[in-house]
Amino acid sequence: MASKKVNFTAERIASFPAAPGKNQTLYWDGKVPGLGLRVTPAGVRSYVFESRLFGQTVRVTIGNVRAWSLGDARTEAARLKTKIDAGVDPREERAEKEAAYAARQAETRRQIVVVTEVWAEYLVYLRTSISPKTKRPRSARYIADHEALAALGGEAKKRGKGLTVAGPLAPLMALKLNELTDRCVAEWLAEEADERPTNAAHAFRLLRAFVHWLAGQDEYKGVVPADACDSPKVQAVLPASNAKDGDCLQREQLSGWFSAVRQIENPVIAIYLQGLLLNGPRRNELAALRWDEVDFRWHSMVLADKVEGTRVIPLTPYFESLLQELHRLNNTPPNAELLERMSEKGEEWKPSEWVFASRTSASGHIEEPRFQHAKVLEVAGIPHVTVNGLRRSFGTLSEWCEVPVGIVAQIQGHKPSALAEKHYRRRPLDLLRLWHRRIEAWMLEQAGIDIAWMQEDRTLQVGA
Repeated sequence: MASKKVNFTAERIASFPAAPGKNQTLYWDGKVPGLGLRVTPAGVRSYVFESRLFGQTVRVTIGNVRAWSLGDARTEAARLKTKIDAGVDPREERAEKEAAYAARQAETRRQIVVVTEVWAEYLVYLRTSISPKTKRPRSARYIADHEALAALGGEAKKRGKGLTVAGPLAPLMALKLNELTDRCVAEWLAEEADERPTNAAHAFRLLRAFVHWLAGQDEYKGVVPADACDSPKVQAVLPASNAKDGDCLQREQLSGWFSAVRQIENPVIAIYLQGLLLNGPRRNELAALRWDEVDFRWHSMVLADKVEGTRVIPLTPYFESLLQELHRLNNTPPNAELLERMSEKGEEWKPSEWVFASRTSASGHIEEPRFQHAKVLEVAGIPHVTVNGLRRSFGTLSEWCEVPVGIVAQIQGHKPSALAEKHYRRRPLDLLRLWHRRIEAWMLEQAGIDIAWMQEDRTLQVGA
């Protein structure tokens, strides 16, 4: 601080130099106590005020000399001096005003922000966080469902002609967040349920999870009413999302289904679809299978599991033979022409880490098998069965082999439904293999596929 005070004038303020080697140089007004001028090496000049409060130095920046006249700066310094004499810290006062302003701005945004903006934030959260239920990253399929169900539509279809249809959640995306009341949700749900009840029920579950997430975010807490998705008026119009009748292959349809699947030129999709039926996993569990999770020596594979995290199931003889062929193809380099083209693009060939690899999907493995499965059903002349219906078919058709329900549930990764199953049943892999091989052999027998080589395995005869 300069020890000498000088009566400020406009000319003096403009001419005060910055002292060499210092970050700032201070000059003090001889007319108004506490008023100072700060000059930086870059030539920036600002009025400041300095005083003492309860033995502590208090310094406040008033503002740049370009914005404040000398008279206004002296008036502000006098006001600040009055505050100090009254025992009020101007810094605290200013901080309180800034906090109040920020709160008003945040509340204004809370009231005007639209659903689509926050939905985008929610998708980032889903992509980058771990699911509290499964303790694993969420699948690409799960994220894609959120995007598809909220899509506005009107874009060119990737397959076929025409434009895409808006998703069930699209009507809500343009609303303000605070407009998501139980009345709004009930009216939306009733309208969607009339046209597409299953999709509406699925979309509602995603919306409810979104609303619950909002309640845990400080920025949006309280904007959406707590009962927006849980009030009686909403539950009254919620459609049932039970599986459609017939969403399951019948015994007499196995022959046609296997015949059509085995005609698919792409071995990856052909083996993937057979794997869904022969093992009963969730579609994304099998799609995300990596080669390091397949054990040909001990005839087992490790699948992701939304209940336990992971589960180990048997690798049955027929399906294992399919995977061995897929493994051979995966490890066979492409022809010289393709290798040369890859080299020109700066790409290097290497075997895929994924069992059901895909060159076109962002994840590197199969994502959407519905199109191919629909063609299989058409060729076989079988009424519509969803891809998830193949999982349902495994559980249903297993009853023909009189397999214990707990065995099927453990293979499929179902949550135990009884106390004994939950706490006292831990079936070893060998026991699962015994029954799983019987299921596979029975299905192949119904399909008319030669299983003579499998019958040589003595484990099939155990308990017969």
